[in-house]
Amino acid sequence: MEKAKVYFTKEITPENLVKMYERLGVTLPGKVAVKLHSGEKGNQNYLKPEFVKPMIQRVNGTVVECNTAYDGARNTTQKHEKLMEEHGWSKSFEVDIMDGEGPDKVLEIPNGKVIQKDYVGKNIDNYDSMLVLSHFKGHPMGGYGGAIKQLSIGVASGHGKRYIHCIGNEDGTYEDMFRVDQNKFLEAMADSASAVANYFENKIAYINVMCNMSVDCDCCAVAEDPCIKDIGILASLDPIAIDQACIDLVYGSKDLGRDHFIERVESKNGVHTIEAAAQLGFGTREYELIDIDKA
Repeated sequence: MEKAKVYFTKEITPENLVKMYERLGVTLPGKVAVKLHSGEKGNQNYLKPEFVKPMIQRVNGTVVECNTAYDGARNTTQKHEKLMEEHGWSKSFEVDIMDGEGPDKVLEIPNGKVIQKDYVGKNIDNYDSMLVLSHFKGHPMGGYGGAIKQLSIGVASGHGKRYIHCIGNEDGTYEDMFRVDQNKFLEAMADSASAVANYFENKIAYINVMCNMSVDCDCCAVAEDPCIKDIGILASLDPIAIDQACIDLVYGSKDLGRDHFIERVESKNGVHTIEAAAQLGFGTREYELIDIDKA
């Protein structure tokens, strides 16, 4: 597989989000789903609506989310829609909780390492293409969160999230979700990510924003403050390459906070998600980083 192109700028602005998308040289067709993290109630680090507004307007996109599998402000459609209002998403954009009404859509994963199906919000069928707009940060279970996690846990329905966490156990309970084989959970994330990437085929693009990088995810109501300085914006047509590039940029950082961030990634063996995803073949870890600031 050829090296993937990953574009990079250190200047984090709303205008540069659009610029990075345009450097990909693609036009996402038809009705565009913009998958992002709406932010748990109380979280301070998620990307805000005003920051991403020009990008979403550029693709005339619909902000899409799915319900969570744990207690909080986003585990039912009613609560999730209320939070989307409170966080300003519904005021600025068309919003779709894709699993707001059942039944889920099932995507088959014939070559999955640990799961062979992915339960996603059925409204995914309403979209022709997808922009995966990720806030790159740490994560309490995955080690880190980026494009692959958005494709997997992010697009999965509430039931689908439990299914991934419980590695295919249809009867998985809340308690089970956090007491599973760690590597198999990471492989299940890779499996489910492949299902969504393959569903949209070549009609999907990825942007990762490396700012406000806490060791905790935007799903945490109580999250640590960022521990490492902002690094930049990356864009690619390859979800594996863009996550690998972000990890490499963290390791290459001279910021004193990098060690705390890396400890979170390594303590959860987070890079194994990238390894497993590459083995599935829907992207590559080999990439060319193109710094547009030097072009």
